[in-house]
Amino acid sequence: MRRILIVGNSGGGKSTLARRLGEKLSLPVIHLDVIFWKPGWVEIGADLFRAEVTRAVQAPAWICDGNFSGTWDIRMPAADTIVWLQQPRWLCLARAVWRVVSYRGRRTRPDMAPGCDEKFDLKFYRYILTYDAKVAPRLETALVEFGQHARVVRLRSDAEVASFLEDAHP
Repeated sequence: MRRILIVGNSGGGKSTLARRLGEKLSLPVIHLDVIFWKPGWVEIGADLFRAEVTRAVQAPAWICDGNFSGTWDIRMPAADTIVWLQQPRWLCLARAVWRVVSYRGRRTRPDMAPGCDEKFDLKFYRYILTYDAKVAPRLETALVEFGQHARVVRLRSDAEVASFLEDAHP
């Protein structure tokens, strides 16, 4: 595992797994939120974002976390391993709300662009609740189209994530 893509619902633990796996395997971590968002939750723009993602995944080794379906065609072909966190929606939602409570007014999350403070966001929570119905089918299609060459690992619980992390080796 030298090029690992981590996808899944918001609040599912993508960034946490990416950080821990990066430490264990001594691989650089690419947090797509850091690239996509500028201070004040301003989007970088689709063309520039695609260019930045293309540049980032040309590196010989990395762990990349984030959904951003508009770049699956860039990231999946470059990955040798695709980890899909398929945590329960209720857990993802609870973690997203907890992030607001934990980080709001204190500091920016380590996997988020500077100046993007946590906030309660009903549209974002709706995204989490509808992920399985709206995003997951498109992700399944993208895996067939762009990721058939890669090892695909589906992790459905914190216990499975912990086991995957424990078994990972350079």
